[in-house]
Amino acid sequence: MTLAIINTRASLGLDAPEVLVEVHLANGLPGLTLVGLAEAAVKESRERVRSALLNAGLEFPTTRRITLNLAPADLPKEGGRFDLPIALGILVASGQVPGEALETVECLGELALDGKLRPVTGVLPVALAARRAGRTLIVPRANADEAALATGLEVLPAEHLLEVVAHLLGQQRLEAHHAEPRPLDSVASGMDLAEVRGQQQARRALEIAAAGAHNLLLAGPPGTGKTMLASRLPGILPPLQEDEALEVAAIRSVIGLPLTDDWGRRPFRTPHHTASAVALVGGGSKPRPGEISLAHHGVLFLDELPEFARSVLEVMREPMESGTISLSRANHQRRYPARFQLVAAMNPCPCGHLGDPRQACHCTAAQIQRYQQRLSGPLLDRIDLQVEVPALPPEQLTSQQPGEDSAAVRERVLAARARQAKRGALNAHLPGRELEAACALDTATRAWLAGVLERLNLSARAYHRVLRVALTLADLAGDAPPERRQLMEAIGYRQLDRLLKGG
Repeated sequence: MTLAIINTRASLGLDAPEVLVEVHLANGLPGLTLVGLAEAAVKESRERVRSALLNAGLEFPTTRRITLNLAPADLPKEGGRFDLPIALGILVASGQVPGEALETVECLGELALDGKLRPVTGVLPVALAARRAGRTLIVPRANADEAALATGLEVLPAEHLLEVVAHLLGQQRLEAHHAEPRPLDSVASGMDLAEVRGQQQARRALEIAAAGAHNLLLAGPPGTGKTMLASRLPGILPPLQEDEALEVAAIRSVIGLPLTDDWGRRPFRTPHHTASAVALVGGGSKPRPGEISLAHHGVLFLDELPEFARSVLEVMREPMESGTISLSRANHQRRYPARFQLVAAMNPCPCGHLGDPRQACHCTAAQIQRYQQRLSGPLLDRIDLQVEVPALPPEQLTSQQPGEDSAAVRERVLAARARQAKRGALNAHLPGRELEAACALDTATRAWLAGVLERLNLSARAYHRVLRVALTLADLAGDAPPERRQLMEAIGYRQLDRLLKGG
């Protein structure tokens, strides 16, 4: 046989499109030609493969003309993942390995010069695609745990090229790798709401945010517990479902982060306020996921919110609505999921002590206005819950009585989410028509609400956000539809709108 076709896959964001490595040996001037829109790292595989074959004691056909085609030709090929399939293609085409053994197999991996297999990134999307195709997957042993997360897929790990060859020749079979079952758990140790003293309104807002997946803004002087409250939100959220955990792991896989340490735990991302727009939403010459995608199905916590560049914050507006981020470059287009829950914290003024009874504020009115207006109206409209976190009196700070623990709050959150599951979506993501139907406001309540919205000068988007929060309050109380008292409480959680918009 002088023609061999090996199945492998490329990495295209969270997708793993199929790639056929076609190897043809022909008479003529000896040489090796690689075609198929391959980047520099792929082209360099010619030297890695040649050295790996020779150092492993295998034959490299130096007297033949070798043509390597990575099909489809218009799909960009990146990285060293194609080393193993290229090496196997040469072995099959030169008759050293039977091609029939690779008909139902996919493989990927980078080769060292001595033939050892090195790990590559983005293996989980490949494993999921191979499972859908009904094929076996051969990977470097360092990638075995990651590939095995795709349950139901036969994963064959190998340390060396010779192990793969022995397996294909039937001399010594590779043993299938099965990952140990890991429980899906969202609770982080040492992060319990019982440690939070006082701040009943902020605790209530945190519970509402968890129950309906609402965005939350905490505003108050330094040291009042804003960061402490935000860090405990993942502990009252339900664990990830299996498909959600795989989506989160696939994003981490693409950029080479470990997958199994926090398996099943909702992400909690805390980028620094000096982060660029590319770091926050993703991008680069070869678009990679940013913090909003790494927070998919989890929490994105932005501390010191006004300290972020306004241009950086504005790029979040569209993903906050759509749940995805589209990144386009001259030769690359990627779409990454970004269904995150935003929790932000801010001081009321540059010095942080506006309204703080413990210390006087020394900021001028102009400084305070400039600071607060770094947040645009459209961004604030997308934050459902806006809560002041005041300084606590000394007797509450020194109290030994613990607050309600996370487990009790989590039970109420789970019950509220179960009611929302019957509607088909969490309240924060419920389509407008279904939201109106679920709220079912009578004529008198609508007239009252219209008057309140006019007096507060709230936008149409803010109106729908009020309805979403009121519906979550009704779900927590076991009521349906929401009553006027719940609408009033929901409006109360927009208490910073007028202040931060200069009203």
